[in-house]
Amino acid sequence: MPATVQSSITAHVHPLVLLSATDHYNRVAKDTKKRVVGVLLGQNKGKTVNISNSFAVPFEEDEKDPSVWFLDHNYVEAMNDMFKKVNAKEKLIGWYHSGPKLRSSDLEINELFKRYTPNPVLVIVDVKPNDEEIPTDAYFAIEEIKDDGTTTTKTFMHIPSEIVAEEAEEIGVEHLLRDIKDNAVGTLSTRISSQLGSLGGLQGRLEEIRHYLEKVVSGQLPVNHQIIYNLQDMFNLLPNLESQEMVQSFSTKTNDQLLLIYLSSMIRAVIALHNLIDNKIENLKGENTLQEETKEEKPIPAAKSKKNAESINSCLQLVTKFAKLIVIAGSCPFCKSKIGYYAMLSKMSVHHYNDNNIDLGTACGKPFHTSVLSITDASESDILTAQ
Repeated sequence: MPATVQSSITAHVHPLVLLSATDHYNRVAKDTKKRVVGVLLGQNKGKTVNISNSFAVPFEEDEKDPSVWFLDHNYVEAMNDMFKKVNAKEKLIGWYHSGPKLRSSDLEINELFKRYTPNPVLVIVDVKPNDEEIPTDAYFAIEEIKDDGTTTTKTFMHIPSEIVAEEAEEIGVEHLLRDIKDNAVGTLSTRISSQLGSLGGLQGRLEEIRHYLEKVVSGQLPVNHQIIYNLQDMFNLLPNLESQEMVQSFSTKTNDQLLLIYLSSMIRAVIALHNLIDNKIENLKGENTLQEETKEEKPIPAAKSKKNAESINSCLQLVTKFAKLIVIAGSCPFCKSKIGYYAMLSKMSVHHYNDNNIDLGTACGKPFHTSVLSITDASESDILTAQ
């Protein structure tokens, strides 16, 4: 169990350490219950431990027996010598593992690292955090003195940890986050959700302050002057919203944002209009092409053309001679009689005929509609005359 003694030492963890530890876990132990171990590099400045770099170390342990483990200290020494050549200011100051909690073998591993530094720091990096908190926990090994005078035992003392970064590191992290962002979620929606969450948290804090002050006024809680002074200092930091400079600044900022919104809307409208014009042009080209293809007449075979001409001439002769003709076109669905088209000059009607081709008129008395058989498509055998 880690000690709960308040420590004045703070561990400053840089983003590169978090990225290296996460990458180490994804390469070696992703989707498993194993943990990864690595070495921390940086500077111990007394009250602060600046952890600026790290590297992975081959590590294995028995899942059933935690006391059985292996760490390649030869690899640690070789890598440490190479890092010294690159940056002599970064020294071996401790080690890390992916936890997510302390294990029984951590004290033994910590004793191994005392070969390289007198008081190694242990940082547990939670590579799969569930809460929106700092994913690091830092510890120092101490001798715990018991009140009953029994033998002292070694344990870990928790120290506060912070995520710090220089300007160059912040820029690099921003580029990395830009590359791995979720494309399914828009940037605007993410920003709005973040702002809503921040405003909700602020509202909750203000509600707590109001409830506290109400209880103090009603006498339910005693007056704590330190809290009152802190609240007064906080309210003194609030700007005067009624000053001319503040009003003008808000107005300028609002106008700038409205101008950006207006320009964005105009650009969006112009792009939409441009796309509409392109679609209209494409549709017009397609219609013109279709019309040209329709106008193109397919060549008619000579034999069929000659047959059609002979049929048309026969029809014209019959119409001229008898002034009427009949084209047989199947049977009536009601009375089963043969039916045909009765044509006289430009008029045409449907008549019924018996087997001897005698005109029966409407026969069954029911109207019959069928697809009109073109006279020009009829053969001479289909054309009969009525006496």
